[in-house]
Amino acid sequence: MNRIDDMIRQMCPDGVQKIRLGAVAEFSRTKTDSETLDRTTFVGVDNLLPNKRGRIDATHSANTSTVTGFAPGDILLGNIRPYLKKIWHADRSGGCSGDVLAIHVFNNASMPISTKYLYYVLSSDRFFLYDQQHSKGAKMPRGSKAAIMEFEIFTPPPKVQQEIVAILDKFVALEAELEAELEAELEARQQQYAYYLDQLLDFSGRREVPWKRLLDVGIFQRGKRFTKADYADTGIPCIHYGEIYTRYDVWTDRVASHLRKDTLARLRFAEPGDVVIVDVGEVVEDVGRSVAWVGDKPAAIHDHCYAFRTNLNPVFVSYLMRTSWFRREKVKHIARTKVKTLLIDGFSSIRIPVPPRQEQDRIVKTLNLFDTLISDISFGLPVEIKARRQQYEYYRDKLLTFPEKAV
Repeated sequence: MNRIDDMIRQMCPDGVQKIRLGAVAEFSRTKTDSETLDRTTFVGVDNLLPNKRGRIDATHSANTSTVTGFAPGDILLGNIRPYLKKIWHADRSGGCSGDVLAIHVFNNASMPISTKYLYYVLSSDRFFLYDQQHSKGAKMPRGSKAAIMEFEIFTPPPKVQQEIVAILDKFVALEAELEAELEAELEARQQQYAYYLDQLLDFSGRREVPWKRLLDVGIFQRGKRFTKADYADTGIPCIHYGEIYTRYDVWTDRVASHLRKDTLARLRFAEPGDVVIVDVGEVVEDVGRSVAWVGDKPAAIHDHCYAFRTNLNPVFVSYLMRTSWFRREKVKHIARTKVKTLLIDGFSSIRIPVPPRQEQDRIVKTLNLFDTLISDISFGLPVEIKARRQQYEYYRDKLLTFPEKAV
């Protein structure tokens, strides 16, 4: 950092100029024939990875005859749900869908800008926060192209840009190596847990254990909608479908959110002992995700959730729904539109093993102990990964922040 500071003091004694992004870059104006693209050169928003993780090969082709073209050095930005932070510095030519913005740096002798330097600037949380603040739409927010071009960036001299890029390239490589090791360890623990879960809940050789349809051992009741405006710090306990992806595991006895008391009359509730099931998701894996509600009072559930009410041990049911065999059955009953949706009639016909209640309780006790052991390890590893990413973000922001030149 001292070397950068010294260079700035020598080359920019009055500070570093800040300019609009639109002064040095534009959205690509070129068009590419879709038939010339393959899975490695077509980029849709689905194959840009969240949290600035780059891209993967496309799983589908373009749905229009021509798409926006991009060239090596261009910066591709996911323009749907900016909070997902999807960005890639192109290393090849290709074409992208309409939900991906291709930002092209044009030659400007008076304000030269390195494409890699600009990529690092646009990868910053400062940019993505700005993009979110100017996005429009509630369910599927989109970034504002006009606002993006008004985003202000520092333009240090080319030698400083090169030095910053060299430092950040090395830092990214080291971070990626460390994260790969941590993620491999986490993956191994998760595979171990999944194997043990499947083994303990394997009743295929147990003829004395009946298999029954979900609809034969319980009833499904859909929740009712509530919105952000209905939330309160205290009040009626509630479970939002989005929280089942992010906040809850197999079971919970506490809610993360509450609603205003004056919303009571228009709500539906999961009773203690119900299994709350999500009926929608952006990816198939999220649809049908469940959490057993074992709190001491009813909890309001969103209309993208079902409460499954049964005399079975609800935690046993929630564990069953995480087994590989149940998930294979579940995917047969998901409508694969843009937003994936659970087909409840088919889902409720899935057959599950129904051992005696005493055995259900014993299995739950065993799995809870194993879950705690694995969770202690699995919790620590993601925290370490998150800490490394935060360290990188902090270091990058420091490198990309300069004394501003007075206008």
